[in-house]
Amino acid sequence: MATLLYRLGRTAFRRRHLVVAIWLIALVALGAAALAFRGPTASNFSIPGTESQAALDQLQEQFPEASGAGGTIIVVAPEGQQLTTGDGQSAVLSVVVEANELPGVVGALDPFQTGTVSPDGRYALINVQFADPVDEVTTEQRDAYEAVGATARDAGYQVATGGEVLNTEPHVGSQEAIGVAIALVVLIVTFGSLVAAGMTMLNALIGVGAGMAGLFALSGVVSLTSTAPVLALMLGLAVGIDYSLFITSRHRQNMLDGLEPEEAAARAVGTAGSAVVFAGATVVIALAGLAVVGIPFLTVMGLAAAGTVSVAVLVAITLQPALLGYAGRRVLPRRVRAAQPTEQTGNTENTETFGFRWARLIIKLRIPVILLGVAGLGALAIPAADMRIALPDASTAPVGSTERTASDLISEGFGPGFNGRLLMVVSGDSAESTTATAGQVAATVQGLDGVVAVTPPQPSQDGQTVILAVIPATGPTDVETEELVERIREEIAVLGLSPDDDGAVQVALTGATAVGIDVSDKLSDAMPVYLLLVVGLSILLLMLVFRSILVPVKAAAGFLLTVGASFGITVAVFQWGWLSGLVGLDTAGPLVSFLPILLIGILFGLAMDYEVFLVSRMREDFVHGDTATQATINGMGHGARVVTAAALIMTAVFGGFVLLDDPVIKSMGFALAIGVLIDAFVVRMTIVPAVMSLLGNAAWRLPRPLARILPNVDIEGEQLRVRLAAEREAQLVSTGTDRA
Repeated sequence: MATLLYRLGRTAFRRRHLVVAIWLIALVALGAAALAFRGPTASNFSIPGTESQAALDQLQEQFPEASGAGGTIIVVAPEGQQLTTGDGQSAVLSVVVEANELPGVVGALDPFQTGTVSPDGRYALINVQFADPVDEVTTEQRDAYEAVGATARDAGYQVATGGEVLNTEPHVGSQEAIGVAIALVVLIVTFGSLVAAGMTMLNALIGVGAGMAGLFALSGVVSLTSTAPVLALMLGLAVGIDYSLFITSRHRQNMLDGLEPEEAAARAVGTAGSAVVFAGATVVIALAGLAVVGIPFLTVMGLAAAGTVSVAVLVAITLQPALLGYAGRRVLPRRVRAAQPTEQTGNTENTETFGFRWARLIIKLRIPVILLGVAGLGALAIPAADMRIALPDASTAPVGSTERTASDLISEGFGPGFNGRLLMVVSGDSAESTTATAGQVAATVQGLDGVVAVTPPQPSQDGQTVILAVIPATGPTDVETEELVERIREEIAVLGLSPDDDGAVQVALTGATAVGIDVSDKLSDAMPVYLLLVVGLSILLLMLVFRSILVPVKAAAGFLLTVGASFGITVAVFQWGWLSGLVGLDTAGPLVSFLPILLIGILFGLAMDYEVFLVSRMREDFVHGDTATQATINGMGHGARVVTAAALIMTAVFGGFVLLDDPVIKSMGFALAIGVLIDAFVVRMTIVPAVMSLLGNAAWRLPRPLARILPNVDIEGEQLRVRLAAEREAQLVSTGTDRA
């Protein structure tokens, strides 16, 4: 691999005009395709094959008039007044009339006819039905919907709009630019050169631009969830900057060692580029592996992010050496460029750095370091035992948003269960049997603890399908609501009406709350399997790279420590509410359902990044004759600075998403930022050198049977160095012969 990438780097350096032109043309073409073919993103999360989703699909067939997006408008009378008075009724009816005239609305129901007026008469709930599903509702229609009720507001009444119709894709704006700006500052400090920092950032931005444009171009034929592009942007930026950083750093080191820029760039791509390719491959495999879980929206999210990471790798090993060709010696700090590119320059880089001193300190205290590190991360992981997952609802939306205001007012006036009504779909062969069964089921469910009310049955046109709305006493993401869903399904099964039964009449439970519970349950069941897959994959891949058994096992154990501690801290902040104000979180609650499994996949890839960049240098020096301890010191000494910069850059990029208002994106950015900090600074740069020095030579042993089976991928460029040395020797011999 190293030899192949060496040739690629040299070609890109020499043909830099062509390489830059190709990438710019590709960027423009992909951008044009994105503008021409971009499709809408989906804000709903569903899993085919679950009871709740099957019931929703049935409703779309039997009740097409109710298949569009739903909205809720709540009207509240001033303190001490009621909506049942003449003025109050006029105010409510004005809102109903105005809502019925909105573009895209099929109908808005009078709460005095539907009975959705609170017992104290202060609150009225208006149900609004749109013709189109939520993903097809236009921005203009949403804006008009949010502005409804102006007349009632002028009269002193409070009007708030909510419902699924307001579910939109998260907006990424200037907040993320802060993370990119911090990353640029880190690059400038690391390189001491504006040219090197700017070139590295430009390379990463071109890569993420091409990746995102390609993703949006495909969105016209592939259904993307609203969080998929944000995740792709988040990862594309982070790894794009890091991969370019690794190659530029090795290029500078090669130049400081006396190599000409072309040879330095070629070797940088051959060595650091090999690590980039492997590290990128691990991220891609981990993300693509989400398809194994069998959840369509999660598969799309994983593949979308994997695509941007793949583009980042391609850009790093092709465009980066081309840009290095334009920069020449300007990638070096000014003080170094002023010196002669001879032995003096090399000595500048060989001075003892903090990485060497840190490695020696860690090795000296390796037993306490290992014990404290493992115990500390284990303690941080404790809150993870209490982790709960659910799909987000309006109760966790930012305070002040119209959907959060509506949710709070509905809970205040009617109870939290009105924000997460359940739907029972009763279907049979005849209208008579369906109606009779619906009455029996309604009476049974009404008697369960935790049920506030069961609404009258709403039949389809042929009467063979009936809808019953169940109002729970608790909110959509409360534990009590999950338990109620289980009890209802158990009662339905006892009656022999479960969808799994072959009876003439069947009952299925659905609604946004039930869908969220089903999604969370399936993701919880899939997480251990996926974790086992990822850990097994990490051991196999690292055996291939490092030709060792103990190094991969140690890496997998470190990854588990990182994941556990990351889960624990995220649960403490976002679920328990500890220090939640520091991240701008208004309301604590369960983690979004797909966050844990997504975090496992992403952190696996990123953890392997740092493992490869640090340990590959240790193996490189060990293979060239250093003792295991000295190789560990050298690996840390040469890699600590660049890994520190890479970790700070990733943390800054992920941290930028914490500034967004959307709680889902905020939790994703926070969990990834914390995970990177823990893995880079606690696991890879502290525990790893301590364990490596403790293992000694045993760390690099591979049983002969495995050594014969496993191919040698030469990620450290050992074979490349042998070949280049042989070529130089042959060239010297040839030159001597000519002179003779």
